Amino acid sequence: MKQTNFDRYLTEQLADPAFARRFKQAGQAWDVALQIAALRQRAGLSQKELARRVKTSQQQICRLESPDYEGHSLSMLRRVARELSARVRVVIEPEEVAAATGVADTPALYRTKRARSSRSGRAEKPRS
Repeated sequence: MKQTNFDRYLTEQLADPAFARRFKQAGQAWDVALQIAALRQRAGLSQKELARRVKTSQQQICRLESPDYEGHSLSMLRRVARELSARVRVVIEPEEVAAATGVADTPALYRTKRARSSRSGRAEKPRS
C-alpha cells in the first residue's frame, strides 16, 4: 500500500521517543472512549440513560467517551461495563513487551460506521 504524506510524517515523528510515548498514551484514551461509546450505542442507550443506570451524571458519561479524558477510575469503568453487559480487562506489561507490539497493540473491539464509496461513485451503506 502506498504511503501517504501523513504516514511518512507520522513515521518520522514516531522516531522521537517522547512523541511516541504521548502518541501511544493518546491512542489508549481513544480506545477506551470509543469502546464505551460503541457498547453504549449497541445497547441502545443514550448517555443520559446510561448515567441514570450507573448513578452518575450525563456529563461524566460524556467525559468517559471523550478521547481527551484520562481520569478513568477502575470502579467507574466496572460500573459502566456492568450496565453494558461487558467486562473490564486491564493489562500491565513490561515496557519491552509493549514496545515490541507497536502503536496499535490489539485489534479494536468496536466498529465505527462510515459510508464508503464504491467504484461506481455511489455511496454504499455503512456496515454495522
